[in-house]
Amino acid sequence: MVQSKRQRNLFLAFCLVPTFLLFSVFTLYPLFNGLYYSFFQWSGASSLAEFVGFDNYRRLFSDEIIPRTILHDYFLVVTKVFGIMILSTFFAVALTQMKIKEAPFYRIVFFFPNIMSVVVIGILWMFIYNPSLGLINSGLEFIGLESWQRPWLGSEDWALPSLVLPSVWAGIGLFMLMLMGGISNISKSYYEAAEIDGATEWQQFWKVTLPLIWPQIKISILYIIITTLNGSFIIVQVMTKGGPNNSTHVMGSYLYEQAFVKYNFGYGATIGVMILVLSLITVFVMQFLMRREKVEY
Repeated sequence: MVQSKRQRNLFLAFCLVPTFLLFSVFTLYPLFNGLYYSFFQWSGASSLAEFVGFDNYRRLFSDEIIPRTILHDYFLVVTKVFGIMILSTFFAVALTQMKIKEAPFYRIVFFFPNIMSVVVIGILWMFIYNPSLGLINSGLEFIGLESWQRPWLGSEDWALPSLVLPSVWAGIGLFMLMLMGGISNISKSYYEAAEIDGATEWQQFWKVTLPLIWPQIKISILYIIITTLNGSFIIVQVMTKGGPNNSTHVMGSYLYEQAFVKYNFGYGATIGVMILVLSLITVFVMQFLMRREKVEY
């Protein structure tokens, strides 16, 4: 059926306007509102907000905890990227290339943590890390390694590394399925040609599989970076609340503490601006570093 230009424009407006309104309400408005309040001293409960100019930003650069939160965030970014991508790639290749009969079952098992709330995951791993009844310390005691037992979430040295394991465990399934989709789209003729040329399975992975699933890998890495810098505060808040002695505070959890515990909403908004800026810079840098020519097949 031939549509007039007016009908086409009405259809596009019908589809785009509601989406733009929702995007404006839930994304643009909070973004600019947070930027606005970063120039004020405001408790969040009072109707009075005192304009302080760049005082919150000066405080940000002189706050001794801020560099630690940034370091903690990027520690989680690096460990999660390597941990999740290595394991998800391994399992994706194993379940698609090794012809495992139980592959559908393992897909469900690996994806199951992704349908669980982060709060539930945090509480579950708090029990696992429990120094008296937890699975880890009990297992170490069972195999005679009592000297390795730790108060995992209560130690300044081990609390932050202890957050990596639940974060990686919860993220493997989603990215494994993304990579499996990419691997499944690779024509078998490429592997057959590589095998005829004498390539080993390891060489086939490096020379065939990896280049052809690079778009999925790139998207996965960027997604992990964005969600970690903007969302890791949830598991921190559930498992450690930033302790002990600020050893696990990330930017998001410190923002929460300043805004909703100490009622420094203006300073909390300033930290939010910092998170936005660092996230944008990190994503742009990673896109530049991961750029490569498109491989067609």
